[in-house]
Amino acid sequence: MEIAYWIVAALLGVVYLFAGGKKVAQSREQLAPMMGWVDTIPMWAVRCIGVVEILGVLGLVLPPVTGVAPALALVSAIGFAVLQVLAAGLHLSRREVRDVWLNGVLLVLAVVAAWLATVW
Repeated sequence: MEIAYWIVAALLGVVYLFAGGKKVAQSREQLAPMMGWVDTIPMWAVRCIGVVEILGVLGLVLPPVTGVAPALALVSAIGFAVLQVLAAGLHLSRREVRDVWLNGVLLVLAVVAAWLATVW
């Protein structure tokens, strides 16, 4: 189970570090071609989402590695699941049905990570 957790955590980590890093570092104009929804919310909220994604990755990785507060890995995985449900809702409200598949994949990975964090 430990190997499975690290595989899923690595997949989530790569995706969220990439997406969160872009949200934190890039301007609205740079983000808009890849994330059309950034025009609908304030830029400070986009930056906050990016910070939350990066902190979530730290929560998936650091507690199991250090053995300190391992329950934070579960909290991070549940947070990612909630984030994807909200993101899918945003895409559906904007009639971007073609973009929801990625939210579904990330939601499944987050749920699997949460399950693995409780089993391991």
